[in-house]
Formats: sequence, C-alpha cells, structure tokens
Amino acid sequence: MSEQKQRSVDPAVLEMVEVAAARSVQTIWDRLEAQKAQCRFGRDGLCCRMCFMGPCRVTEEGKGPQQGICGATAETIVARNLLRHVAGGAAAHSDHGREIVKTLLLAAKGESKAYQIRSPGRMRALAAEFGLPLDGRSDSDVAAELAQLYLAEFGKQDGTLLNLSRAPEAQRNYWRAAGVTPRSVDREIVTGVHMTTMGVDNDPEHLLLAAARVALADGWGGSMIATDLSDVLFGEPEPLRSAANLGVLKEDHVNILVHGHEPTLSDVIAAVSRDPDIVAEANAAGAKGVNLAGICCTANEILMRHGIPIAGNFLQQELAVMTGAIDLLLVDVQCVFPALARLQECFHTKVVSTSPKAKFPGAEHIEFHEENALDCARRIVRMAIESFRRRDPAMVRIPKVHERLVAGFTTQVVFRILGGRYRPSFRPLNDGIQAGRLRGVAGVVGCNNPKFTHDQCHLAMVRELLRNDVLVVQTGCSAIACGKGGLLAPEAAAKYAGKGLQEICEAVGIPPVLHLGACVDNSRILTACAEMVKEGGIGDSFDKLPVVGAAPEWMSEKAIAIGMYFVASGISVVIGQPLPVEGSRVVVDFLTRKMRDFFGATWSFQPDPIKAAHLMIDHLDRKRAELGLPPPMYEVPYAPQVGDESLVFAAAAAPAPSAAS
Repeated sequence: MSEQKQRSVDPAVLEMVEVAAARSVQTIWDRLEAQKAQCRFGRDGLCCRMCFMGPCRVTEEGKGPQQGICGATAETIVARNLLRHVAGGAAAHSDHGREIVKTLLLAAKGESKAYQIRSPGRMRALAAEFGLPLDGRSDSDVAAELAQLYLAEFGKQDGTLLNLSRAPEAQRNYWRAAGVTPRSVDREIVTGVHMTTMGVDNDPEHLLLAAARVALADGWGGSMIATDLSDVLFGEPEPLRSAANLGVLKEDHVNILVHGHEPTLSDVIAAVSRDPDIVAEANAAGAKGVNLAGICCTANEILMRHGIPIAGNFLQQELAVMTGAIDLLLVDVQCVFPALARLQECFHTKVVSTSPKAKFPGAEHIEFHEENALDCARRIVRMAIESFRRRDPAMVRIPKVHERLVAGFTTQVVFRILGGRYRPSFRPLNDGIQAGRLRGVAGVVGCNNPKFTHDQCHLAMVRELLRNDVLVVQTGCSAIACGKGGLLAPEAAAKYAGKGLQEICEAVGIPPVLHLGACVDNSRILTACAEMVKEGGIGDSFDKLPVVGAAPEWMSEKAIAIGMYFVASGISVVIGQPLPVEGSRVVVDFLTRKMRDFFGATWSFQPDPIKAAHLMIDHLDRKRAELGLPPPMYEVPYAPQVGDESLVFAAAAAPAPSAAS
C-alpha cells in the first residue's frame, strides 16, 4: 500500500489502483516499473537516428565516441532531436486547428446538419480584425471567407501569419531580429523537419532558433486558430459550475467517456445524449439516462461549453474503465493509451476509435466525418446503450470522490468580468499588479507523467503560488488536477490565496485559479498577455510583464512546443523533468541563458514543485523591480533554497533583447 500511495495524491486514483491490483490488471505505473532503468542516451538527447549508418550514441566528453559516424557532435545531435520534438508537438496542435477550420467551412456552406455558427458576433469580430468586408453580408458568407483565409494560414508561400499582428510591436521586432518570424504553419513544420535530416543543418544555435520559429507557428498559428474558431463553432465559453473526478460517473446511467483532443464529435455526442428518443432507448435498457463525462482535453472542451463533468486527467484513463461503469469509451487523437483496447478483455466497456488518423488494435473503429456527424453520434450512443445491457453490477466500483469547480474563462470573459459589461477592460488586473495586490500571473499547464506522483506537483506548485498572491491560469490536465483538488472554486481563495489575491477574487467574484480550456487553448494566455500590454503600465512587451509559465509534470512533445512558443514570445518557463538536452552543455546554456538575448526569456528545469514555485516568484519580483513597481503589498516570506544545482532562471536582471541581438 505504501508504494501505491506514492502513485498519486488523488484518493479516487488510490482507490482504483487498489482495485487494479486486486483484479491483477496492469496500469501505466506497472508498465513504467517494468521498464527498469530507461535509456540515458535517449533521456539526454544523445541518440541519433537521422540516418541508417547508425543509430549513433555519442557523449560530449569522457568515455565513448564524441562524434556520430557522419561527424555530428553532441550539441548538433541534441539540437536536432529537440527541433524534431517541437515539430511533432506543433503538428499535433496545428492539425487539430486545420480540422476546426474545415468544419467551419462545412457549417458555412450548410453541408453538415450537426454544425452551425453559434457565436456569429465572435466570427464577425475575427473577420473585421483581418479586414474582411461585413456590410450587407450573411453570416454564412462571412464565415466561408474567414475559413478560406484561415486555411491559407497553413500552407501559404508568401508573407507571415496573420495572428502575429496581435503581438506587441516590440515582440515582433525580436522575432524579426532573430529571423524566426513564422510564415505559415505547414511550411515551418516541414522546413524544421528538413533541417534535421542527415547532412542538412549542423549548427546547434541555428537549429534551436528554428525550433522557436516552428513553435511560434503553433502558438500564434495552428493553436490560436483552433481556439478562435472553436469559440465560433461551438459557442464562446462562459463561467459555469461543474465537477471533476471519477465520482461523476453514475451507476444507474449509461456512462459514455470521451477522450482525446478534437471537439468536433464530442460536441455532437453531447447534444445527442440529451435527445428524448435516445433517453427513451436508455430507459428501455434499464438506465435512468445517458451520462457523458470526459478525460483529458476533449473533457475540457465540453466542460467549458456545456458544463459536462470531467472524470479525470491523463493518468486516470485506465482507472476510469476499471470502475466497471464505463459502457463506451470514445477516443479520437492524442494522449490515448493503446492499452485501453486490451482492457476490454477484463471489462464490458466498448472502446471505439473515430479518427481517420488513429486506429487502435482491438478497438472498434467507426470513422468519423463531419458531414455525417449526427448519424455517427447516434450510432455510437446506441452502442453504449447496448453495452450497458452487458454491464456486470458486481464489477462496478465508483469512488465517491469529486470536487465542484468553475470553468469557462477566456480573454473575452476576463475583459467583461474585470471591467463590466459596458466597459470591458484589463485595467483592474493591471492596477492590481501595479499596486502590488497581485504579484503577477502564472500559467501552470501541461500533462501528468507517471515519473511524478500523480497531480502532486500541480497542486503543490499552484498552492504555493496562490499563497504568494500570484493569480494562476490553467489549461489541460493541470487544470483538471487543480479542479479535482478544489482550486477552481471561488471558495478556494479564502482557503489558499494570500491576502492581496483574496481581495481581488472577492471583489471580482472569481476563483484564484482560472480554467482557460484545453491544451490547445494556451493561446488564450498569449492573447491575454497582449491585452495586458495594450492596457499599459506594466511593460510594452511580454518579456517585461510580471508573467511566468510552468509545466510541472509534462510528458508530451506538445508540451515542448508550448513551452518553446512561450519562451520565444518572451515568457519564461519552468518545467519539471528537464528537456531531453542534458547531453549538451551548449544546448542547455542556450535554452537556460542565451535565449534571453533573443527573446527576453529562458527555460528552467526544476522537478521540486515548491522550489520551482519559488523560482517563479523570484522571477516575478525581478520583473516588478525592472518596471519600478513597488514590492508586493502583502509579503509572504519563504525559506530560500540553498545548494540547489538544478537549472534555474538567471538570477541577475538582464537587458531586454534588441534588434541588434
């Protein structure tokens, strides 16, 4: 039992880990332990598989070869590998964005009954932003032209990404000076991968700047497009109450669990599950209705638009099936365990894959296309009802654990909440920072990783930041962790926040941690920072703002791409396990120090969540001092960490990058 307690701080997870052990069912933690020692060369980025003269394993110095067969050095190999990781992460988010654009085009043309433009005001605001004519035109005409404009952002050959106009001029100057201004989404990803091919780019700094350019194409391109158009298609989120953790499952209902990242099908499933005819069919099967819940970022998408509860985050997907109450598990793309399909041998749960991009051996594949979304959704829900008939009540074990939360915050929502319906503004946020009630803002995002005690780092870091008057914004599995931990409720301010943050939360009526959506919605943090700069008083570029980012339990290439576009946008980032670059001091130094010369921000690696939070707080205080702002109004002392050899933000204030950098 003592070992299992180390696997999570979530009581629902601990209960289900016990169930798994009793039923001799393997979990992700068991498979991690079976790996034994993991490859040091892979961990440090020193394994090169770019051609088939190898694979080569090199060392920077000491025992072993210092060069690959072709002569590539450790710093070249490490930099190339990192660029490929960034390209992989950017491709995942940006391909998601492309699918949303294509769905908008279908809706505009009336070629799918399932989709309509639910936020025409938001759609017209986007069209106006990019100079499209609006007068006398129908919503469908404007939406079709907007969709075509966005589709071109993926493959155009001339110019630069349209969304870059949202960034402060100083930020764009940094990008121009560094030669990293992204041109189009697909072009940067393809060019980045080409540069890593054997015999192409061998300059580590040039490769790492290319990684920044690819990541910016994701953050300001594919991801931002996905977020904007999801709001147009599925509705702009508004603050709403819901709940999170395995206790949201219902023993007397048909339980459908959606898992993945693309909302195009799950949004339709949400509507179909409430259809009176479908509910009647569920009743006829002996269920009181159809209960929909989510895992990972699909969960965040339907939570913030429909209030549908979240069953858990990344590491809970197998445990949800082990409750014996999931009748159908619907998966699309990203973060889905192949092991899920094998669980069908032990439980009645039907696993159904839907994406043309992702098949899972053993799962039933029902290929989803937006044109027939309603028919597909009805077929899947009816499969769940049939699966419910086969459920064994003796196998059902639902932990009675869940927490209430508030989700649904966006840049536009924060505008209205802070400034009011008739005078929306970021002024109160900037005023709170300038006065010292708020120390600053932290974006804490990212995955779970079984190498860390599940959820512990997210919760410990966020609580320490709140205690020190730092407003926290979140996306993805980190937001789910804090939702389960009770931090997304307004009541959490009185329990966890410092006095200054409490005053802000009470005056405005918000939780101390704001849920901004799925991992693709990290672009909301970029647009919020742009509004903070526009409002004035706390810097004319992102690198001047008292803002910082973190991903304490990250595991995905997408997290590397997100962290890179934040750093390249001037926002320093601290992550838990290091990037796979420690095999090269040159690459480590570039990421943790030299990137400041180009972008005014750096990476930092720190696995201890409290130490990491202190690094972030110190960083915010340095930014405040550089702006000439007073110290925080309510100081919360903490014991400084001594003798810490982890890679940290440079302690000394550094000059901002210039066009000559």
